[in-house]
Amino acid sequence: MALPASALLLIVSLGSVRALELVPTDQKKIEKPEGDRVTLDCKFTVGPLDVGSLDIDWALVAADTQQEDQQIIMFSGGMPYVIYDGLKNRVHFNSTDPANGDASIDIINLKSSDTGTYQCKVKKVPGVQSRKIGLSVFLKPAKTRCSIEGSQKIGNDLIFKCGSSEGTAPLTYEWQKLTGSRSLPKGSVLDESTGVLTVKNVSQEHSGTYKCFAKNRVGNDECMVRLDAVPHSNIGGIVAGAIIGTLLSLGLVGLLVYFFCKKKKEKKYEKEVQHEIREDVAPPKSRTSTARSYIGSNHSSLGSLSPSNIDGYSKSLYNKVPNEDQERPPSQTPNFVLPKHHGLTVV
Repeated sequence: MALPASALLLIVSLGSVRALELVPTDQKKIEKPEGDRVTLDCKFTVGPLDVGSLDIDWALVAADTQQEDQQIIMFSGGMPYVIYDGLKNRVHFNSTDPANGDASIDIINLKSSDTGTYQCKVKKVPGVQSRKIGLSVFLKPAKTRCSIEGSQKIGNDLIFKCGSSEGTAPLTYEWQKLTGSRSLPKGSVLDESTGVLTVKNVSQEHSGTYKCFAKNRVGNDECMVRLDAVPHSNIGGIVAGAIIGTLLSLGLVGLLVYFFCKKKKEKKYEKEVQHEIREDVAPPKSRTSTARSYIGSNHSSLGSLSPSNIDGYSKSLYNKVPNEDQERPPSQTPNFVLPKHHGLTVV
């Protein structure tokens, strides 16, 4: 059965009347740092046929479809109500009167536990519309520390380390040189995921201040470290000096030992010479014994002397006895010839 023209006109006119709609937005996934704030957009318009009471409901969609969604905040009967204790005192409607077409909410002092999918549902009978927005709350890098491992000697290999004790993964790291050439040493290798910068064959030109940036999706942190490349100590000179000093010390000790031994040998030699003199050389004769021997050896030549001349003759002989220094062996003693005396008869 065909509808009357008037009925068709009514249906067309009703279809042209706008019903409740959500204002389009580019918010689909939001990333925010912990401690920050966020506005979840949910603006709407209503049509003349939407004559029922206005209800606005925000919920945290459960990750498990087997669980119920968690209601957060709602607007009903012209009044706002915060339902979720986890966001109590931290969530509110962006507008003082959401009925004017702004059902957006603000969440302050964000926490990582606030990460999830949020759903805005606006209902004004007979119209009903909803929208989902993903929110990820990241912890910014913090407490970043820089260090250098290895001896800062010219020619050595060094490892620059950078790490944050706080921050939501994934974290990336970047190193910069702030002084001098302001460029990283040639041939250095950076691992962006660990913050390790390896520098080969350090030179004086590498000295300076270095800064490390730790980054993630929501923020960054930084730290600095100073490199002062210094020459190696003169190890060769030290070793050579030690060797020379040791050799000189040994030489001095050797000389002392040599002179000590020489002195000892000299004393020993002197003792041996003195001992040989005592054993081999006869003791010197006294003057009296020499005289007596001399007179006795020539007694046979005296002959018979008268008592009147013997005394003078004995004195004359005694005075002619040679000194000990001029004493000769008996074999070399000349034959004694008696002087001629007048009136002396030799028998």
